[in-house]
Amino acid sequence: MTTQLPIRVSALYRFARLDDPHAARGPLLTAARDAGVKGTLLLAHEGVNGTIAGAPEALDRVIAQVRALPGCANLSLKHSWFDANPFHRLKVKVKREIVTMGVAVDPLTDAGTYVAPADWNTLIADPETLVIDTRNDYEVAVGTFAGAVDPGTASFADFPAWFRAHRGDLMAGKRRVAMFCTGGIRCEKSTAFLKGEGVEAVHHLDGGILRYLEEVPATDSLWDGECFVFDQRVAVGHGLAPGTHVLCHACRMPVSPADCASPLYVEGVSCPACHATRDDAQRAAAAERHRQQRLAEARGEAHVGRRFD
Repeated sequence: MTTQLPIRVSALYRFARLDDPHAARGPLLTAARDAGVKGTLLLAHEGVNGTIAGAPEALDRVIAQVRALPGCANLSLKHSWFDANPFHRLKVKVKREIVTMGVAVDPLTDAGTYVAPADWNTLIADPETLVIDTRNDYEVAVGTFAGAVDPGTASFADFPAWFRAHRGDLMAGKRRVAMFCTGGIRCEKSTAFLKGEGVEAVHHLDGGILRYLEEVPATDSLWDGECFVFDQRVAVGHGLAPGTHVLCHACRMPVSPADCASPLYVEGVSCPACHATRDDAQRAAAAERHRQQRLAEARGEAHVGRRFD
């Protein structure tokens, strides 16, 4: 019999029309504080996005309040479980966008066609389908679908300029576009953007990579590698099993097993991606922070330097 871990982590988002996100912030912050929930919630005129963690019944109370926001009843919601809260503070913020792209789009009316994980392989195997990974370069490096185009972007806000600059070459000989991201939120915006650019046949993976890895057996999968996630797991594989990557707490980049074997990797201090960008003083400060974190963990305390917040 499987024992359920005590802390649930809930990732959620919903594009909706919030006339006054500032007015919604106060009650939501109070509800989350009262419930002892930690993590981050973002509010904007275009909707809500965030990841929060706590006891299941506490999370359910906060999620019920999020669902009560205009147009948010049908939240996109994903759960995972941990033995301790991966966040040590609560933040509820009002932003210009719940996921920053920097181009005005309307995912509520213009998002592309949803494709279920069971149908995704057939779509992307068609040579007339252009498959684009909409995630950032460090996420793509951990894993992606075979044959997908990697934009090589450092930020989602770079995606529109990248597509406009390369559209001619990308679309040559292609009848349709299929895009994917971790959980679906970036795809809703990127497909709406492409439709605004005049691309009519645009599709995206419903539920994102996470739903695909959860539902599609490894024997049938076209996924290559692991999927980077923005929480304590760092990366997951098929069946959402924990992956093999760890996080560099100096630069927050995922570190593969091969990179862990590099002399440039020092736990809590540096990795091959950031070693050359840090001087001796910065590495010494990081080493001391890591030492203090380990001492706090030995005492059963959460250290303020912990980076999943």
